[in-house]
Amino acid sequence: MARWTAGAVLVTVLVPGLAGCSDDGSASSSVSKAASAAASLASRAPEVLASATAEAGRKLDEVKGGIDARDAVRLGAPKTGGDGRTTVSVTADNKTSSAKSFAVQVNFEDPGGSLLDTVVVTLSDVAAGKSGEATARSTHKLSGDVKAEVGTALRY
Repeated sequence: MARWTAGAVLVTVLVPGLAGCSDDGSASSSVSKAASAAASLASRAPEVLASATAEAGRKLDEVKGGIDARDAVRLGAPKTGGDGRTTVSVTADNKTSSAKSFAVQVNFEDPGGSLLDTVVVTLSDVAAGKSGEATARSTHKLSGDVKAEVGTALRY
């Protein structure tokens, strides 16, 4: 049920903002202590995911005149640091003739494809014909195998 609720929040927050985006340029994450910590985190997981999803939606809504740029974005391999947060490199290729910025939503997922966290990273003023790089960092600790996928990518 928690996965369904988080998915519903994601759809509710992101779909309205994406509906206005088009290719024509219009706008629009001791055993008893560990068990206790895991249970605490699990009980907060839907709340944390909903908050991260809402924040990602707000950031994407701030983009004016963005067009779909998923084909210009690639992600590196996710890495989990000592703090438990997962990072992934984000590269955006600007294939246009003028400097552009990119807003990229990165979804951190478990091996089954369930959403664990989502963040938006901005690559500002990527020069014409060049690539820009940034690092996306999960909003909270993630455990297990984590994969990263591009959710939404806008060039503006």
